Amino acid sequence: MYIRYEVADKIATITLDRPEAANAQNSDLLDELDGAWTRAAQDPEVAVIVLRGEGKHFSAGHDLKDRWPSPQDITLEWIYQNESRRYLEYSLRWRNVPKPSIAAVQGRCIAGGLLLCWPCDLIVAADDALFSDPVVLMGIGGVEYHGHTWELGARKAKEILFTGRAVTATEAEQVGMVNKVVPRAELDEQTRALATRIAAMPSFGLRQAKRAVNQTLDVQGFYAAIQSVFDVHSTGHGNALSVNGFPILMALDEMKQKIE
Repeated sequence: MYIRYEVADKIATITLDRPEAANAQNSDLLDELDGAWTRAAQDPEVAVIVLRGEGKHFSAGHDLKDRWPSPQDITLEWIYQNESRRYLEYSLRWRNVPKPSIAAVQGRCIAGGLLLCWPCDLIVAADDALFSDPVVLMGIGGVEYHGHTWELGARKAKEILFTGRAVTATEAEQVGMVNKVVPRAELDEQTRALATRIAAMPSFGLRQAKRAVNQTLDVQGFYAAIQSVFDVHSTGHGNALSVNGFPILMALDEMKQKIE
């Protein structure tokens, strides 16, 4: 319903296909996306995975109107159970798929959108790409999968969280979060060219190279930090529910839906 999947020339292309909502992520989209990742991971004919978004924007983040209980029935336990599965566990699983992956990002990539591109091994960004995480507005210290510090460095991570401002594609490339910035019209073509070059490499060598880098990050504390900061994130939900209440979630969603 929300995901397109195709394989050609050893490249699996997974497309977020909800452009009318700026590829905002409801539960069905995320479940379908996880299924597509699993399919690509298990297919011996697939050497490289490309993740892209249809339309003007890569992803406006989580669809906060999706399957929420009535305001009086929302509990921190309910939020924790749902987010630990679809946000934290899915992102970590995609990150650890033993095949190279590339995210092609254009337009807006907001909050939950980061949870889709950050688990990928490489990111190719269009020159109009903007990356942001404004959830401090909800009284929460950042989205569930805390890649911020690892992707941006400590001070830049604090800056974008404290201010809520977007990071441009050029800034992201300068700090190493993005591998390459290309004209918007060339995003798919150049991403495909990169995937084709990687797909020609020996598959076992690629698997081992990815494992070496990911294991190094894990030894440095990546995995433990991701798990720990998810709990910090969850205390933010407790604050939002007890102090600000449910309406602020809806307000943030309305703000995101105003994206052009």
